[in-house]
Amino acid sequence: MRIAVTGSTGLIGSALTRSLRAEGHDVLRLVRRPAAAADELRWDPAGGTVEVAGLAGCEAVVHLAGAGVGEHRWTESYKRELRDSRVLGTRTLADALAALDTPPHTLIVGTAIGYYGDTGDRAVDESAGPGTGFLAELCQDWEAAAKPAQDAGIRTVFGRTGLVVARGGGAWGRLFPLFRAGLGGRLGNGRQYWSHIALHDHLAALRFLLGEQSLSGPVNLTAPQPATNREVTAAMGRVLHRPTLFAVPAPVLRIALGEFAQDVLGSQRVLPRRLLDAGFRFAFPTVTDAIRAAL
Repeated sequence: MRIAVTGSTGLIGSALTRSLRAEGHDVLRLVRRPAAAADELRWDPAGGTVEVAGLAGCEAVVHLAGAGVGEHRWTESYKRELRDSRVLGTRTLADALAALDTPPHTLIVGTAIGYYGDTGDRAVDESAGPGTGFLAELCQDWEAAAKPAQDAGIRTVFGRTGLVVARGGGAWGRLFPLFRAGLGGRLGNGRQYWSHIALHDHLAALRFLLGEQSLSGPVNLTAPQPATNREVTAAMGRVLHRPTLFAVPAPVLRIALGEFAQDVLGSQRVLPRRLLDAGFRFAFPTVTDAIRAAL
């Protein structure tokens, strides 16, 4: 297929682009600067413009662009950036795809399990309603911004992603050096669930969703066995052969991270019910498997 990808320089986008090309697909990368290669197309997510003609012939689009949730302290200005980069970008892309004479058959929007808010010990799947808080509200608006594509008859999938276990970037990429140095430990009381997914399984799930025409709407991209932060800490110590004696108390996290600490300390026990029901099989279902895969 000819597949357009936004966010192609990020952790997931760059790996997905390589993976799709290895399978023989033609990948068009949407970039925010002037296009410098034949496989690039310029777009301005905040300004609402896309070189629409360049999207002609695309059969599917994977939308992964957005400012990093954990990259900066959540000031009011950065929260606006988080929101605008996702909501405005998704709306811009959905409008452009809906305007095509022959729109693609599939749009995958990479959203987040932040949609569910803090679920505590309660396991949730895609049938659960939205939670409360900044990320939950952002995810709702983010997904609603794809409505023009849905109205145009494009099969739209919301890939609600958990913490991606990878060495080369993202939140987990910042954990590995700490644990290697013997400075890793639980965060808060460690009882909060961290719904994770190995990068390998995340890419496999995205490729699965591109071909699985029966799936639309929300699909959780999380491993089938969520682990608590305490279990994650123990697994990191085992795999890396390092002590995990340090712990960061909740008050210290709140001082260091501000409002984002609520989500670090919050619990999300999210299950990939729709993926499993559709026949997808995880290569790395446990957190120990995922950590070993990342290394």
